[in-house]
Amino acid sequence: MNCMKSSFLAFGAVLLATAQAGENRTNFEISTLSNRADFISGGDALVEVRVPKTVPLHQVRLLLNGRDVAAAFRTDTAALIMRGVLTGLLPGQNEFLADSNGHGDGRPRASLTITNHAIGGPVLLGSQTTPWICATPTAVPASGNTPASNASGLTTFAIDAQCNIATEYKLFYRTTTAGCSTALPDPSPPAPAPTNNCFKPYAPGTTPADLAITTTTAGVTVPYIVRVERGTLNRGIYDIAVLFDPTGATPWTALTPQPQWNGKVVYTFGASTGQPRLQFRSEQNWADDAALSRGFIVVDNSLTDSLFNSNRVLNAETLMMMKEHIVDTYGEIKYLLGNGCSGGSIQQNTAASIFPGLLDGIQPSCDYPDSITTGLEVTDCVLLVNFYASTNWTSLMTGLTQAQINAKKTAINGHLDQLGCHSWNNLFGFNNKPGNYVPFVVTNQVTGAMGFAGAPRNNCRLPAALVYDPVSNPNGTRCGDPDLATAVWGTTAGIPPNSTRARQTGDNVGIQYGLNALLAGAITPEEFVTLNEKIGGFDADWNRRAARTTADHAALDIAYRAGIVSSGRNLGKLPIIDSRGYDEQGIHYIWRSFAERARIDAANDGNHGNQVMWRYGTGLLPGTAAQVAAVTLRSFLTMDTWLSNLNVSAPKETLNSVRTQAEVIQAKPAAAVDFCFLTGDPTFSNPVTNMALCDADPRLMKHASPRQVAGGPLVENILKCELKPLNSADYAPLVFSSSQLARLHATFPDGVCDWSEKGVGQQRAASPLTFADGPGGKRLPRPPVSHPGGRERDDDDHDHDD
Repeated sequence: MNCMKSSFLAFGAVLLATAQAGENRTNFEISTLSNRADFISGGDALVEVRVPKTVPLHQVRLLLNGRDVAAAFRTDTAALIMRGVLTGLLPGQNEFLADSNGHGDGRPRASLTITNHAIGGPVLLGSQTTPWICATPTAVPASGNTPASNASGLTTFAIDAQCNIATEYKLFYRTTTAGCSTALPDPSPPAPAPTNNCFKPYAPGTTPADLAITTTTAGVTVPYIVRVERGTLNRGIYDIAVLFDPTGATPWTALTPQPQWNGKVVYTFGASTGQPRLQFRSEQNWADDAALSRGFIVVDNSLTDSLFNSNRVLNAETLMMMKEHIVDTYGEIKYLLGNGCSGGSIQQNTAASIFPGLLDGIQPSCDYPDSITTGLEVTDCVLLVNFYASTNWTSLMTGLTQAQINAKKTAINGHLDQLGCHSWNNLFGFNNKPGNYVPFVVTNQVTGAMGFAGAPRNNCRLPAALVYDPVSNPNGTRCGDPDLATAVWGTTAGIPPNSTRARQTGDNVGIQYGLNALLAGAITPEEFVTLNEKIGGFDADWNRRAARTTADHAALDIAYRAGIVSSGRNLGKLPIIDSRGYDEQGIHYIWRSFAERARIDAANDGNHGNQVMWRYGTGLLPGTAAQVAAVTLRSFLTMDTWLSNLNVSAPKETLNSVRTQAEVIQAKPAAAVDFCFLTGDPTFSNPVTNMALCDADPRLMKHASPRQVAGGPLVENILKCELKPLNSADYAPLVFSSSQLARLHATFPDGVCDWSEKGVGQQRAASPLTFADGPGGKRLPRPPVSHPGGRERDDDDHDHDD
């Protein structure tokens, strides 16, 4: 009973207000606490029933599809609130009825329709990508046209086509041995764990001599034993790790959580990007000592790892379902905070934009605002490095030193040097390839020479014969980035005939590559004209062509409305701590953090007070204990304080409610300020808050992108620009020859980018959207609420969807 009371107390002011309101309630009020009632998944839901004061509690009847479920509920007699986990929900619609067991039509009674979806999904999406190859207990290599399967980290096989595998639990304990390995204790794929791992397998009933003791943020001191739940959800494989008492007499349920959980959740999002059609185990490490030791739940899912899923709506859907599962199984969440680098930052930012409220605070490191606009730079760099390797460019460079040539490339690219575009091409330049390919990469980092490298491959990681080929297999599985999300984008079916190509947003029509380099005198008029004349674009199968790339207009509309292009307005609604190391010769450019800030400013009257930026001049990720303490741990503890403050000053009405920017800023702790560690501070001892000093550090200053050099804005959220007539006066005092000017008009027959205008299709995000009715998406209706009346139904009288 004490556990139950402490759970109720966690609601604080919200519960008090509810109890006071109960004095005047004339009817039952029913709500689902783990998600909207129309988005429930997995057959269970934590439900709250608020009872009117006029109804004796012993007379309350609770029915699910006509079945008495009152035994599953516990009662807070003071607040007149009953809570319970409904199980056995049928697929589709279910009716939950609260009745006073009295007589007459006027007696208090109310019902709530709860719509249940499969634990394998989908919920927000209307369909799932196929094929989808389930993971197996041990990895199985491909054989002929039979795809490979990955090791699941589980001991049994999937039981259905949605790759549902039985959930398993493991116990580990933290050793007191100093200098232990922080590697994942149960590696993926399975391999011998380090003998000195910080987390060792725990046998119930034993007390290892090296068993650590820890004290949580709630002041609970317990043996440092962790339970890891591993299972499948939405066709991904997840881990949920938390401090656990294996001797507990009462099973851990949503109504009786063990006291060492502090009610908070850390969700780790994975890096990179990819479109495989296979089920993976997450690459994230659940063994997060900083979080676990303090009583946090630590969570991951392979479908929120960007490497395994670049469908950003699917990422948000998976996060929503995971959050619901935690509430239904472990208890109510005080708040959920995210972390992750690179592609993990994309997953955080886009989840916050696509479905505001799912994340309460985010910690993007190596930050990109989203993947769609990051792709602009990737594709521009692919075109640029190929142009630089062509005779069109090399003939113009005759007589110049390599340093002079690379300086011109740098001026056009906008980066620190020419290496940035090399990195983009070699790492992600083939992300949109729908079929089999051999990467065409930069093989000489100084000269930019290119060549084919490696074996044929495809982005689906399927046998070659199963994958699209325009001649031999036009109906094969398409493996480009948009093709993983046809449920979002829709397809260009029939154009050409039998096409299943997903609509795409890539476009470079009207872009004047190198414009600012030209105006600055870094390149000549002839170099500028030739560059734009010959750079070309991509065709529908993402092959380079002479013509520029043209977006599908319907996709532009979807990208903005759905929040897939991260919305500054939505990013303004939660705390953000952005930390970034140095990678200016790679792909993680400092300007990206400032682009996110610019979006927040643009949508919030110049106010970015909810976003904090921390920079340091050493490597991309913290690699020393001093660095971890100064950046990673500091970010985690600062975010915890920020969200704790926010829970007090602006408590959420429901689990996924959204705050205002003003509420977020009001709760910001003193430690949440912009700062940097200068390159000459290897011990991370002196955080600098003078941004002028930070910006002057060569390893902390921001550079630009090819589109910014082309005149585009820092926010870099224009997918396709509006056009204006080409006007020679815009290049003054430079003068083109009549021949050069004619060539420019031929290159830009419809005009050049007018960056002062919004992009084509650019609009405010209408997110969250549901795609349940098909691609394109619709705005969500208001969440379902309980309503008076409702009839009693027997199970066999209940209509439901299969």
